[in-house]
Amino acid sequence: MEMNKNTNKKEGPMKITITLPNNAYFVSGIRDFTLSLIRNTTNFAEKWAYRMQSVVDELCNNAIEFGSSDGAEVRVSFLHEKDKYIEIIVEDTGTGKAEKTAAEMKKIMEEKLKKDHKFTGIRGRGLARIVHEWTDELEFKDREGGGLIVIARKFLKDPRFKSGLPESTATHLVLDV
Repeated sequence: MEMNKNTNKKEGPMKITITLPNNAYFVSGIRDFTLSLIRNTTNFAEKWAYRMQSVVDELCNNAIEFGSSDGAEVRVSFLHEKDKYIEIIVEDTGTGKAEKTAAEMKKIMEEKLKKDHKFTGIRGRGLARIVHEWTDELEFKDREGGGLIVIARKFLKDPRFKSGLPESTATHLVLDV
């Protein structure tokens, strides 16, 4: 961050990073933190604050369940630039039961986002139906030393966040079982 000479305020993105043990017990604290952060730093309507909370929840749960082994850590970062964007970055160690590369994750997402894709199980919808639908950009990167970095970005200039305009995204998730 840079200091503005006229106001002595920091300019540029604010970054908060939290490191968690690989245990789902701690995700509830991240959920609470996310909701508070969104409510206090953005112009999001309440429903969008909860949606971003669900995005973080999904990313953290995936990193814990699939990307990191017991005893490993999961890193969650929030990057926020006032009136521009909020970015959620979740990093796993790649030591979990379903280690994937960024290229493999991109391919999986492409398949799940096809209009004719049928979800046949109870699970496996989170990235495509929550994270992808409720963020503006979703990126997968390979982490140096192993693991994945998943970056989900939401831009803050969307007029729907303040108004009653109709939305192009669904308000409910439909699970085809």
